[in-house]
Amino acid sequence: MPGSVVFLMVIAVVVVIFAATGVRVVRPYQKGVVERLGRYLRTADSGITLIIPILDSMRKVDMREQVVDVPPQEVITRDNVVVTVDAVVYYEATDPVKLIYNVADFWTAATKLAQTNLRNVVGEMSLDDTLTSREKINAELRKILDEATDKWGTRVVRVEIQRIDPPKDVTEAMHRQMKAERERRAMILEAEGDKQSAIERATGDKQSQILMAEGQATAIQTVADAHRYEKIAVAEGEAQAIASVYGAIHEGDPTNDLIAIKYLEALQAIADGKASKIYLPLETAAFLGSIGGIGDLFRPDGDDDKDSPEKVALVEKRPADPLERPRLRSDY
Repeated sequence: MPGSVVFLMVIAVVVVIFAATGVRVVRPYQKGVVERLGRYLRTADSGITLIIPILDSMRKVDMREQVVDVPPQEVITRDNVVVTVDAVVYYEATDPVKLIYNVADFWTAATKLAQTNLRNVVGEMSLDDTLTSREKINAELRKILDEATDKWGTRVVRVEIQRIDPPKDVTEAMHRQMKAERERRAMILEAEGDKQSAIERATGDKQSQILMAEGQATAIQTVADAHRYEKIAVAEGEAQAIASVYGAIHEGDPTNDLIAIKYLEALQAIADGKASKIYLPLETAAFLGSIGGIGDLFRPDGDDDKDSPEKVALVEKRPADPLERPRLRSDY
């Protein structure tokens, strides 16, 4: 093989290798910082980028969100309690040029910066505030770190406190306090329940008694109305009966004979032997005269001594008969 052919082959291989070293591939989540002879030339986006070998160089920067784990550290709170705090910082690159040229070791710088500011933020708070105000600590720490890392071409997305561990004796005291507080709340709730139950029972008893009294009052009123209605109905019936009897008597125009017979029937009912005492009218003479007159009514007309002077005198001496008995023939 001639020497010229070998020389051409060598030159071709060198050209191929030289061209291959000048081709760079930048991924979608990366940015490429191109330098020429140690000076910043340009920023390459994702895709294929050509550079001049030997003269140019390119450094790739990951633009995705990164995590910086802050090591646990002991922090003294405002009330002189030592707590162990562990935090995590999330950041993302915004300017690859600043990230490369403004900070030598971003990881170390971000870790130390987070530890220092975490100590400052927690040191201004009491233990109770530290344990109950994690959101506040996260917000303040993120704001401080974001302002400090802005010149490094990064943006702090968020800061999360993983854990805050008080000393063991403080933790035990907090547990006892929490237990006592829960027992106190349980006793208060139980007392409130008993109180409410007693109130409800008293209200129920009151309503029951009120309803019972109202029912009794309604029943008494109903019974009274029934009795009143009964008496009114009986009185009206008796009044109507008396009026009917009275009207029938006057319409029938009874004679003295009928009245005398009814009088005797009444006397017979009085003297039936059931009563221990019998009260007769004070006008006994008139009563006896009435009986005699009634006897004369039933005496036969043929009696010889009916017109005797003694009988006429006896009749004349009698007082006026209230029943207006019929006159005897000796009266004429």
